[in-house]
Amino acid sequence: MRILLDTHAIIWIMNDDRRLGPAVRKAVASRDNLVYVSAASVWEASIKFRLGRFPEAAALLDNPRRVLDALTMEELPISLDHARLAGSIAHPHKDPFDRMLAAQAILSGVTLASADSFFDSLPLTRIWL
Repeated sequence: MRILLDTHAIIWIMNDDRRLGPAVRKAVASRDNLVYVSAASVWEASIKFRLGRFPEAAALLDNPRRVLDALTMEELPISLDHARLAGSIAHPHKDPFDRMLAAQAILSGVTLASADSFFDSLPLTRIWL
């Protein structure tokens, strides 16, 4: 399985947070799965950290590449097609980072690991519990 982590999921994995869904914890631990972190998640974490709302993201922001390498995860860059789809999703949810993750999951054919049920109304697969 190919898995894209929502921003909170990567931070909770890094910090072994109990809020991490058991299905995600198991999927990430499996060597059979390829796990991605979006550039959008680092962007979102950076903004929230700067505003003082996400102090637990410090290690990721200090050196994202080192964190991804240590956790055996891959970067998922933002493409023009991702940007186009993220902006055109007809849904009342306005969070641009969630929209980008949805677009990346849809176009890249990956399963999205997120606690956010907003994604369930979109044509993608989400895991959490």
